[in-house]
Amino acid sequence: MAVSKLGSLYLSLGIMLAGSATQAATAAEAFSSESPWMFGDWNGQRTALQQKGYDFSFSYGGELATLLDAKHASGHGTEYADQFAIGAHLDLEKIAGWKDTEAQINITERNGRSLSQTSDALNGHLSATQEVWGRGQTWRLTDFWIKKKFLDQKLDIKVGRFGEGEDFNSFDCDFQNLALCGSQVGNWVGDQWYNWPVSQWAARVKYNIQPELYAQVGVYEYNPENLKRGKGWNLSTDGSKGAIIPAEVVWTPKVGTQKLPGEYRAGYYYSTADADVIDSPVNEKDHHQGGWIVAKQQLTAHKDDASRGLSGFVNVTVHDSDTNNVSDMQNIGLVYKGAFDARPQDEIAIGLGRISINDDVNDANIANNSVDARGLQSEEYDAEIYYGIHAANWLTIRPNIQYIRHVGAYKNGENAWVGGIKFQTAF
Repeated sequence: MAVSKLGSLYLSLGIMLAGSATQAATAAEAFSSESPWMFGDWNGQRTALQQKGYDFSFSYGGELATLLDAKHASGHGTEYADQFAIGAHLDLEKIAGWKDTEAQINITERNGRSLSQTSDALNGHLSATQEVWGRGQTWRLTDFWIKKKFLDQKLDIKVGRFGEGEDFNSFDCDFQNLALCGSQVGNWVGDQWYNWPVSQWAARVKYNIQPELYAQVGVYEYNPENLKRGKGWNLSTDGSKGAIIPAEVVWTPKVGTQKLPGEYRAGYYYSTADADVIDSPVNEKDHHQGGWIVAKQQLTAHKDDASRGLSGFVNVTVHDSDTNNVSDMQNIGLVYKGAFDARPQDEIAIGLGRISINDDVNDANIANNSVDARGLQSEEYDAEIYYGIHAANWLTIRPNIQYIRHVGAYKNGENAWVGGIKFQTAF
């Protein structure tokens, strides 16, 4: 990154931090740390619009990554990537009298470059040091859907344009390393399963079996045209190749006398679209399929305050060995919110991800005499620790340190340390 870009970034962060410390007369004023928006409540107009069913949003997220050290490479690079998101959530019961009906539109725009793409030390990186980068640095219609509930709100139907990870295999995205952020199936079956910010025509049906238990199934168009930079607003089905069909059961218990929240997901996906069989000499075709388990649970309350305390998470995905380069992936981690009384909304987190390459990939490379000089592929490990600074209700800053072992899953691959800063703000 050029010095001028780094200077602009640090200046922007300084302005945001200074604004977060401003003591405004009311929480609704611009730059008040208690306001959910940097620019405040527009003299009460935002709250008034929300009460009428119109909830507008404008957010910005940026991620800086710099190579601190590597086992073999000597070059040290720095890259910055970011994303703007403009959205509106519409309560159509308030607006038009349509009972239990809501709609959403999100428009996104991504910029910048990824250290994982430009650094020699990270050549072939399976994960990414900046999760916000990718899927074309361009404007996209990311959400355009309507949702309605039936049968006393037990049945929930959503149709329109959106991605699988919004509802299936969903996970938080507070870490900066991709192996610890968001829907992991979309990270390792990304040739057909498209996470945010790509959208496709889709339908999702959810049924609430009990207050803490629901099941859902979806159908998502698989259309490679949606990945192209010039197709960010594509509404056509021209180029469709099939569909991704995920199914999932989700349990959201409240545990113990303190009612500590948890979320447990188990799911399966199948693609009707053709995919190349990896170790086939005759270009044989088959279909992607696999499954996942996601578990998140708050484990403790800090001094009997359930809004603070220690939480843990585990993600596991498995994929078919015939068509998918990654055979399985796991991550695990801990997050502690409010460890310090003086900073009750700050958090510290640590996570470790393991990405395993399918043995058929090595067999195919050996058969084709195309084994990389770094050797055969096995597992890549991605670790991150961050401290989340709750600077204001509209600004969170997460400085982090990442360690990547066996970059690209090569047995003789690079080991690298990366420093990062991830921040998110709501205007």
